[in-house]
Amino acid sequence: MAQPESVATAAVEWDATTYDRIADPMTRWGAAVLDRLRLAGDECVLDAGCGSGRVTEQLCRRLPQGRVIALDRSAAMVAEAQRRLALHAERVTVLRADLAKPLPLQSVDAIVSTATFHWIHDHESLFAHLAAVLRPGGQLVAQCGGVGNIARVHAAAKAAGVDLDPTHFATPADTERRLTAAGFIEVRCWLQPEPTPLDAGEPFETYLRTVCLRAHLEQLPASEHQAFLQKVMHQLGEPVIDYVRLNIDARRSDLEYKA
Repeated sequence: MAQPESVATAAVEWDATTYDRIADPMTRWGAAVLDRLRLAGDECVLDAGCGSGRVTEQLCRRLPQGRVIALDRSAAMVAEAQRRLALHAERVTVLRADLAKPLPLQSVDAIVSTATFHWIHDHESLFAHLAAVLRPGGQLVAQCGGVGNIARVHAAAKAAGVDLDPTHFATPADTERRLTAAGFIEVRCWLQPEPTPLDAGEPFETYLRTVCLRAHLEQLPASEHQAFLQKVMHQLGEPVIDYVRLNIDARRSDLEYKA
C-alpha cells in the first residue's frame, strides 16, 4: 500500500471495525450512487473516501475487467478496506491519502464518492484535486451531507454541552459553482432528505458514538462520554438521524485542466 508521508491524520481516528458493522445507511446510499455511474466494465475508477470498503466491494463487481483505487485519509479505514477487499486484491489498490491535498494518482476514468466530501472544509481545493486526476470527459458521481444534515443531532449535542460542527454541509448552488470553477461541466446537484431510523438503546448509542459524535466525544474526558451520549439521546427523543444528502453528478471538461 502506498502511503504518502504528507498525509494529515484526522484529529479523531475512526473505529473502522464498528463502522463497517453499522454502516448500512452509507452502503444503501452508495448503491444508489453506483447506479448513476455509467460503466463498460473495464475502466479505472477512484472511490474517493472508501471508508471500510463496503461500497468499493460493490464497485468491484461492476468492473470485471477494470481496476479500482480505494482511497481514504483514515489509517483504520484503509486497514479495514484492505481486509474486506482482499479477494479483489489483484484489481484494487487501497491508498491512504488526503483529498484536501493534491492526489498521488495517475489519470482515472471515473470518480465515485459516498459520505465523504462533508468532512473536507475547502471544497474549492477538493474539486480541483479531483479534476486534476480525472480524464477529460470522465464522470464524477457522489453523495455527501448537504445543508441541514444532522441539524437535530448537532443541536442536541450543543444542549448536552458540546457545541461543535467539524463538517462542511454545502448547498447545491454553491457546489455547482465550485465544480464549474474546477473544470466540470454538465453539473447537477440536489438535496435529498434521508431521515434514518435506528434501533433504540445500545444500537442508537453505538451509531452516535461511532459516526455522528466521535469528534464531539474527543472534546470530553472519557469518564464523561457515557453521560454525554445519554443526554444527546434524551434530547433527540426518537432514534432517528435527520440526514440530508447532497447528490452530485458532473463530467470533467474535455479541455485540459490546470490547477
